[in-house]
Amino acid sequence: MDKKRKRSNDDSRIDYGVILPVFVLCLIGLLSLYVALGHDPRNPNVFTGLSMQALWYIVGAVAIIIIIHFNAKFIWKVTPFLYGLGLAVMLALLRFYDPTLAASTGSKNWFRFGSLTFQPAELMKIAYILMMAYVITRHNVAHRVRSLRSDLKLIGKMFLVTIPVLGLIMAQNDFGTMLVFFAIFAGMFLMSGISWIIIIPVMSLAVLLAGSVIFLVTTDSGREVLSFIGFKNYQFSRIDSWLDPFHDPQGDSFQLAHSLMAIGSGGMFGKGYNVSNVYVPVRESDMIFTVFGENFGFVGGALIILLYFLLIYRMIRVSFDMNNEFYAYISTGIIMMILFHVFENIGANIGLLPLTGIPLPFISQGGSSIIGNMIGVGLILSMRYQSKKNPEIELHRRARRV
Repeated sequence: MDKKRKRSNDDSRIDYGVILPVFVLCLIGLLSLYVALGHDPRNPNVFTGLSMQALWYIVGAVAIIIIIHFNAKFIWKVTPFLYGLGLAVMLALLRFYDPTLAASTGSKNWFRFGSLTFQPAELMKIAYILMMAYVITRHNVAHRVRSLRSDLKLIGKMFLVTIPVLGLIMAQNDFGTMLVFFAIFAGMFLMSGISWIIIIPVMSLAVLLAGSVIFLVTTDSGREVLSFIGFKNYQFSRIDSWLDPFHDPQGDSFQLAHSLMAIGSGGMFGKGYNVSNVYVPVRESDMIFTVFGENFGFVGGALIILLYFLLIYRMIRVSFDMNNEFYAYISTGIIMMILFHVFENIGANIGLLPLTGIPLPFISQGGSSIIGNMIGVGLILSMRYQSKKNPEIELHRRARRV
């Protein structure tokens, strides 16, 4: 009887509203990957690709099971160590990156261990989120009475955490990943309690800078300016393809043009499962959304978006239910990470945004991305699990001591 009661209590602490969408998205990932690999002449062994993806899902699930047992105090203690370790690994990557992938992608962001590759930036995203939450919580506990001076001090601390990460990402020449860190920073910046007197000018400046970059790309003199400050030819090509997807359909805009054709050919209900009449490069990874769009049309694409909205909604519910600042900022960062991945990947596939090489969470092929996102889900689930186990979790006293 006690064992049954204990099992029932454990079940009530698990948020199945978060687990179910993730599980369905993983199934969709396997189904989509089967089609992408099966119709790609570069991948003769479909079973190997599917087996590796399934293995990463299993490893991710094990990571979730372990992480939900980590309480807030433990996460608080290990956060500075994880952040430092992440920076060290990212720094090592500049020397020990995989030259083959660097030559093909232009980015020095992969380790290679035999036949396995690993992108440490995916795990650095989690370490960065934890460290940002750590810094914001400590500052806010110490400055309960807010002022412009204290807000500016907090911004300085957030930049101190962010600048080393962005510097290493820039050194790896990984613009897409850098955008993800910008999105995480923006979300946590907005939720940190900083006065709107500061937020509004900063947001206005960000919009102005983005608009200026797009304008400069459209002029020869503007391109010279952007080249001088570090823009690469492939970045210009991606923006050109975004502004006019069919300006060079057999060259620079081949990928986006064929992505639009594949999704458009699916119509309302798609052509049926395991059909691939339009070739799209890197379909198993960055362009995986085109598989579902072509096979199941607008309805299938809308279903995937609905699943992501359900997942984000459930994560937000968990955040609101937590009476813990540290947890709240962690969940903000994780939500922003997943939300930006979804928005940028699908937006790029349908031509709404430029291509940046960002994978679709839980669906795209790639172990690094899957493990990083699964760890994020595990942290969200641990909040619910630990709060029901010990509803009096409070970090304020510890934050005051440190």
